[in-house]
Amino acid sequence: MPQFLSRLSLLPLLLAASLLSACAGVRNPQVPAPPPSEYAALAQSIQALGPGVDPEEARRMARISLDYPRELAVAWNVTDPAYIHNIKVNNGTRPRGLCYQWADDLQARLEQEKFRTIDLHRGIANAMKTFRIEHSSVIVSQKGGTMREGIVLDPWRYGGELYWGPVVDDHKYPWVERQEVFATKRALRLQEG
Repeated sequence: MPQFLSRLSLLPLLLAASLLSACAGVRNPQVPAPPPSEYAALAQSIQALGPGVDPEEARRMARISLDYPRELAVAWNVTDPAYIHNIKVNNGTRPRGLCYQWADDLQARLEQEKFRTIDLHRGIANAMKTFRIEHSSVIVSQKGGTMREGIVLDPWRYGGELYWGPVVDDHKYPWVERQEVFATKRALRLQEG
């Protein structure tokens, strides 16, 4: 058999293996606690947002932001990667877990703390992108700061294991203020009649 054909016959096997490995992402909804260094790193990054950020508030926000999504993952029985879990929510086999629900619940929990030196923002990414799924998350900044200067707190991306990082470094999601996205959508609806 020519070498080309033998390589071609491997394609179905490789495709099947990759599909099966994609399905192997099912996990226990109990997300392991991050190491203490993760709490410290997030607290330090929040505190570094500006000189007026209270260190105690930064530590409290870091703890809640890392721990609360893990509780939600158990409550919502998150056992799959985010996009698969979205399908389960949309077809009714899971109660919650769409990105905006993670963001709503994390924001509500953080608002209970009544932070004095930290502001909460909501960002939306990919709102007007064809072939991209719209994504929503909480973003924090120093009091009076802008969303662009802030840190993304995204519990959806890894199913309860918090992704966090500077907005400007999150190249996967081009974040825009939620109110700006809503205004653009309203204007488009008005144009369409």
